[in-house]
Amino acid sequence: MKKKIVLSLLVLSSMLFSSCEKDDICEGSTPTTPQLVIEFYDAVNTTTLKNVTNLAITRVGGTEVLLYNGVSKIKLPLKTDANDTPYHLELNSTGTTLKNSDALKWNYTRKDVFVSRACGFKTLFYLDATTPFELTDSALSDGLWIKNILVNTTNIETENETHIKIYF
Repeated sequence: MKKKIVLSLLVLSSMLFSSCEKDDICEGSTPTTPQLVIEFYDAVNTTTLKNVTNLAITRVGGTEVLLYNGVSKIKLPLKTDANDTPYHLELNSTGTTLKNSDALKWNYTRKDVFVSRACGFKTLFYLDATTPFELTDSALSDGLWIKNILVNTTNIETENETHIKIYF
């Protein structure tokens, strides 16, 4: 009798564990929708990375403010439901002087790619070949703090490389 109970429990537990498949769990290491990777460089010495000072970034129409200070590399999320994402980038945002805000809009096409049953889809972005971005002065009086933008790669498929270089 005991053997039947033990055997029944063994069969039942093996059935439970064999029903889970790898595709039912989305692991944290699974690549998801990539963000735009931007590095900042000195406009005069163009090979030297330059840290931003109190950079506040706000998506136009959004309320969340991304704050960066003392870093030369950032990641920005792009909209997965539109073909452009406009941002306001304000340098020296916490000071009372030398604040300078530029408007930067990224133009791209999107492609949704199936990852797995558990993870669903991720979106890949491809910057527009002719107009990958539009840069304007938000205040229209203080001048652009961004001096130049170089598109390092138009395909935003991973976060393993720098997509954009901004010189200031």
